[in-house]
Amino acid sequence: MTRLFLTGLLLLAPLHLCACSQGKGQQSCASVNNNMDDKELIYDLYCRMCQAMINKDTATLNEIHAPEFVLTHMTGMRQNKQVYINAIASGVLNYYSATHDSVDVNVAGNRATMVGRSRVEAAVFGGGRHTWRLKLTFHLEKRGGRWLLLDSKASTY
Repeated sequence: MTRLFLTGLLLLAPLHLCACSQGKGQQSCASVNNNMDDKELIYDLYCRMCQAMINKDTATLNEIHAPEFVLTHMTGMRQNKQVYINAIASGVLNYYSATHDSVDVNVAGNRATMVGRSRVEAAVFGGGRHTWRLKLTFHLEKRGGRWLLLDSKASTY
């Protein structure tokens, strides 16, 4: 039982949170516009990532993660961008929803850090659906006018 639970936590670590069900009301993912500041653009990126994971939208996932993206799971295991995206696309990792408890964004020039704490509903490796309390810390970089996810580290809260 403990082994199954730890395996579930390991596999849920990639989740990058959905802002589409924040708080009491539904919030749809915003569309990027020229009036958004960097913090809003990064938050929007977070929304897009969440929705892409739920929809298994590999085109969007490839677009918003830098080529060198690395995910570090709670156990310390690391996955590169393609391994991570393939696990979502193949149905090994299934994400249904996530509700933010908090999302903090700090911008310094063309670099940023984002920390999200969310309750995530997911099922992995054929296991049942569960809600997990995940904290993810991201590093981002602005390239060619677009913010990209460079890496992510998962833990619980």
